[in-house]
Amino acid sequence: MGYKASLKALEMANWSVDSIDLIILATSTPDDLFGSAPLIQSKLKAKNAVAFDLTAACSGFIFALITASQYLQSGSYKRAIVIGSDQLSSYVNWEDRGSCILFGDGAGAIAIEAAKDSNNFYGFQMKTDGERGNFLNLLNEKKESFILENLTFRGGNFSSISMNGQEVYKFAVREVPLIIKKLLQIADITASEIDWLILHQANQRILDAVGERLNIDKAKILSNLKNYGNTSAATIPLVIDESVRDKKIKNNDLIITSGFGAGLSWSSALFRWG
Repeated sequence: MGYKASLKALEMANWSVDSIDLIILATSTPDDLFGSAPLIQSKLKAKNAVAFDLTAACSGFIFALITASQYLQSGSYKRAIVIGSDQLSSYVNWEDRGSCILFGDGAGAIAIEAAKDSNNFYGFQMKTDGERGNFLNLLNEKKESFILENLTFRGGNFSSISMNGQEVYKFAVREVPLIIKKLLQIADITASEIDWLILHQANQRILDAVGERLNIDKAKILSNLKNYGNTSAATIPLVIDESVRDKKIKNNDLIITSGFGAGLSWSSALFRWG
């Protein structure tokens, strides 16, 4: 999925594969625990690009976007592909109707490059609270086995997604507006100046509540949640891709976005499209 999303991003950007310097894959469900980004780099034949995975669950895409932006702003690299891809259907408990109906599979990618004459990336905020990490987990179940009589090892196998939906909801509707407000204040931009609010597509009630607390018109809150469910790191790039193709998002539009979820982690980024 991440490979196919990357191809579409390259096509829209009209870039040659050889011009890519960096590939960051945000995923919590890699095909290879040692890293799936190199597999995408190989399939793309992007021989000049360094590639690595970034794991931050539903915050992953914005964390990856922020990471890529720092490489570009420092002058280290010029062009990057940032991918969000997750296959959560492999890790849900299909007998848990409180969670299995929420999640989906998907991938999205964007192509970003350093600009000589302007900086369209205005800033970011990132936070983590491991004390509340048990609200949303995908834990490794370590089962002990014997090699010899007095020598054991623990074989790893992941469990199903475990979520305290009520606590995650309370976390999101409280913390996400605060981190967005802080970023807007630092950037000296008002909520009324924002063209689009793009949030991680976790729950429509969360999207509505965050918009209300920020006093952002519902028409400015982009959502495709009803079509795909919660695809973790893929939700935000999927919304961006569809909205650009549908000509909702246009060049020079001001976008505030936020990813939030397991960790617990949350983030915001402010940028102008195009």
